[in-house]
Amino acid sequence: MKDPARPSRRPHRAPYPDLRSERRGSPDVGDGHALDRFVEIGSLTKVVTGTALTRMAAAGVLELDDPVERWLPAAPGTGITLRHLAQHTSGLPRLPPRVSRRDPYAEFDRPALHRLLHRLDAIATRPAGRQEEYSNLGYAVLGEALSAAAGTGYEELVTEYVLRPLDLAEVTAHPDPSRRLPAPGLFGWPRRPWTMHGAILPAGGLWATPRAAADLVVRLLVERRLGEPAPTWQTAGPLRWHNGATRDASVFAGALDDGRWVLIHRLNAAPDDTDRAGIEALKRSRAAS
Repeated sequence: MKDPARPSRRPHRAPYPDLRSERRGSPDVGDGHALDRFVEIGSLTKVVTGTALTRMAAAGVLELDDPVERWLPAAPGTGITLRHLAQHTSGLPRLPPRVSRRDPYAEFDRPALHRLLHRLDAIATRPAGRQEEYSNLGYAVLGEALSAAAGTGYEELVTEYVLRPLDLAEVTAHPDPSRRLPAPGLFGWPRRPWTMHGAILPAGGLWATPRAAADLVVRLLVERRLGEPAPTWQTAGPLRWHNGATRDASVFAGALDDGRWVLIHRLNAAPDDTDRAGIEALKRSRAAS
């Protein structure tokens, strides 16, 4: 269940918050993390983007099966729809062309994205709708299409359609630097995060406090405040889940159909370990009931 947004690297030991519910109980927050400090949530951002898509469709702003060229100057005839982008079945590759390992999305701004739109047919690795292939590029295109349909920027539209209706104020692309919680690097100096506020923002660039990220999970998956969860969520039997990872942060979020939920966020940890910790927390919760 590793989020392919992030290349593998050697993990380092670090504290982390483990927020979970057995229907009752308070969050367990490891030493060094704080509920009111902003952390990167990586591809959990996609859940916000996908929810905005379904909310905009419900409001009549767009339709899930709109072709991407209805909203963007994309190459005609690709067959790619907004639904394909949300479900990772667009046929687009995982990453934009020519990304670097040091800071993969630093040069991937909106002009760069629009240059790619004209050749989506050449970039696609397979016909749309045929097969699932996780695509950060696809979510960048989706976010740009939503912005075009809404007539506003990405942060403004997700605030209107998702964050404000969920009463979530601590989710943003630009947190106050004094409230950020960076990963510790060599000799304890904070490491610089990847550049994620450009065109890649809808795929993985949001920050949130752990308590806001936990509230996002509960209000979307448990309380269902905005109706049926967006197709962005992955499913495995009774579990809906999503994960995320950036240069130094990893997150796992999920909920069972009986209302039990978990959110785990770690710094400088292997994403696979974070996923396993989330699954094990839910297993322990069910076994204890």
